Amino acid sequence: MSRATNSDTGAPHAADSHDLIRVHGARENNLKDVSIEIPKRRLTVFTGVSGSGKSSLVFNTIAAESQRMINETYSTFVQGFMPTLARPEVDVLEGLTTAIIVDQQRMGADPRSTVGTATDANAMLRILFSRLGRPHIGSAQAFSFNVASISGAGAVSFERGGKTVKERRSFNITGGMCPRCEGTGSVTDFDLTALYDDGLSLNEGALTIPGYSMDGWYGRIYRGCGLFDPDKPIRKFTDDELHDLLYKEPTKIKVEGINLTYEGLIPKIQKSFLSKDRAAMQPHIRAFVDRAVTFTTCPDCGGTRLSEAARSSKIDGISIADACAMQISDLAEWVRGLDEPSVAPLLATLRHTLDSFTEIGLGYLSLDRPSGTLSGGEAQRTKMIRHLGSSLTDVTYVFDEPTIGLHPHDIQRMNNLLLQLRDKGNTVLVVEHKPEAIAIADHVVDLGPRAGTAGGEVVFEGTVEGLRSSGTLTGQHLDDRAALKPSVREPSGKLEVRGADTHNLRDVDVDIPLGVLVVVTGVAGSGKSSLIHGSVSGRDGVVAVDQTPIRGSRRSNPATYTGLLDPIRKAFAKANGVKPALFSANSEGACPVCKGAGVIYTDLAMMAGVATACEECEGRRFQAAVLEHRLGGRDISEVLAMPVTEAEEFFGAGEARIPAAHKILRRMADVGLGYLTLGQPLTTLSGGERQRLKLATHMGDKGGVYVLDEPTTGLHLADVEQLLGLLDRLVDSGKSVIVIEHHQAVMAHADWIIDLGPGAGHDGGRIVFQGTPAQLTADRSTLTGEHLASYIGA
Repeated sequence: MSRATNSDTGAPHAADSHDLIRVHGARENNLKDVSIEIPKRRLTVFTGVSGSGKSSLVFNTIAAESQRMINETYSTFVQGFMPTLARPEVDVLEGLTTAIIVDQQRMGADPRSTVGTATDANAMLRILFSRLGRPHIGSAQAFSFNVASISGAGAVSFERGGKTVKERRSFNITGGMCPRCEGTGSVTDFDLTALYDDGLSLNEGALTIPGYSMDGWYGRIYRGCGLFDPDKPIRKFTDDELHDLLYKEPTKIKVEGINLTYEGLIPKIQKSFLSKDRAAMQPHIRAFVDRAVTFTTCPDCGGTRLSEAARSSKIDGISIADACAMQISDLAEWVRGLDEPSVAPLLATLRHTLDSFTEIGLGYLSLDRPSGTLSGGEAQRTKMIRHLGSSLTDVTYVFDEPTIGLHPHDIQRMNNLLLQLRDKGNTVLVVEHKPEAIAIADHVVDLGPRAGTAGGEVVFEGTVEGLRSSGTLTGQHLDDRAALKPSVREPSGKLEVRGADTHNLRDVDVDIPLGVLVVVTGVAGSGKSSLIHGSVSGRDGVVAVDQTPIRGSRRSNPATYTGLLDPIRKAFAKANGVKPALFSANSEGACPVCKGAGVIYTDLAMMAGVATACEECEGRRFQAAVLEHRLGGRDISEVLAMPVTEAEEFFGAGEARIPAAHKILRRMADVGLGYLTLGQPLTTLSGGERQRLKLATHMGDKGGVYVLDEPTTGLHLADVEQLLGLLDRLVDSGKSVIVIEHHQAVMAHADWIIDLGPGAGHDGGRIVFQGTPAQLTADRSTLTGEHLASYIGA
């Protein structure tokens, strides 16, 4: 390609010299003064073990600074409405272009958010039906399940010509929301025995709802409302008293001299608990909701969320509810059959959007699928759709493991999409672990050598071939191929699944062997999660570790999340004769100046806030008096600064021996988190680290069957080996392990494989193979079999 030249001198144009993104002195999180040069308009892959600093460099430094500088081009008024971004810890960043981030963050799991509303597909369908639907029922909002039908009338006053004029006005809004379920598609029913013990009175603690103890604020309201006798057992309440306790509408009351609003238990729970995404709830709240509330399909709308009027308007016999329930690949065919010149531009855009779903491998979804049920990989690919047909060039696209949740068969398609974006003249930065995705890189940056404080350095920069011979951890493992086990374990029993028909499953009957390592495989959308989470996860004795991300504030850390801090606090309290609450930075022991945060945050309105270390506690988070109390010669702040491996040794023997703490620490070390410090904020952990922390926590749950959903997510090739060792230890200890997985090394290590397919959506939902990995590779009768055979070199 010839470069444009300066017309006067014939010399290269100065603008063409900016072909690199230069990063000098990056120190974000664990980065150690990293300096690199990344070629523009090329595909650069960032590799390294989980926690080595890949995300810190790509997302928290390059992409964050690009976004911050774009935000600064807006007026301060507009910036006041935008999230404030601090400047990353870096000396020089040159050659940045506009960054578009496509990450793995789950899509907003609002109960009313679907695949259609999260993309533009639903909006376009609503306009289409408002123009072509018969009978005509109104504008596009008449087909929206998020808009309620309302009408009203009354007098309005306004100034005209210096006089106050009153006029009667009326308004009418036709929405598409089902009035019974309010657009959620399901109605709730409460198990009253989970809300209270009817043999007790309120004063005796009848309420069993989390946070509703009689000593708390809610308890005082219900005791002091005067609507019923707090000393009378609930089973002796009259019908009116029971109605007031459970269903009474908001009413002004006075309790202990304070004006308050009283509301029945059920509307209170609906507002405080059920309005939240289930995944965002604290574990004890989630357990209560699962126990007390049953969700059933709304009988009025049949789960479509739409009013009868919205469902009555049709195009060629298809209503908008029917269109949204179709598999997207089928919907694209239906839209292609519509030929109406009056809406031609709308149809062309809608066709392109729906075809993009199919092109990216999500044609098996339907537009009415709740967005909160998408896996991390599906959510990321859904976000990619809006960028596929974009005319933008010279943009930096940043991807976080785009091959997550993809069968080896689908990875080639994803690779082609990344190369298409690059070939349009864009810079593509990809954080990735899969060898198939690393192979297409023009440039590779390998971080390491290890994770956490032992990482944060660039250990290799160059081509894929150079990486292979570099001797780094990634280079050594790039061509690793797991071999089939010489012999497989014999099952000790079976778990029967009969007539499974969740989502696309077709009346599946299968016997899952127990006492062995079972791997469930199949292309994305074939029905793996529907089978296991729909028919196995809810059973007694089954511990399910799904893909929902850990949520935590900067006050949360591995010690608080795993429950490790509780036995440690009690041991400190016992050794020093004081209360356990003193050893919590979120309770009585907190430094009074920074309130246990360790830093002081200064809000600077539309500019990025400033965090400075607290001068009183020097960032240790505790009062000076608390740090005088010791256990085994260490104070609580020194314990929180320990890495897991050191803490495991410290609490395993001697004066500081705490068996309960040692057990949790051993599980954390087992999943490869030995380098994490106990007090490191959860907000600084990478996706892979959070996934493994969650796995370590669930390993302590009581249960004989473990279900793991893609545990290799975010794991480096070297860490997969350690994970396989952990799975073996679980099985050898008498547990049954069922893994939903795409990674061929895990498939090769299995004792038994259940393969679903043959395709995705309505082309899947059947068992296409069950047997040992050796039988699968010998058969080569399925896509999984073909790819596994070529992986092991059979």
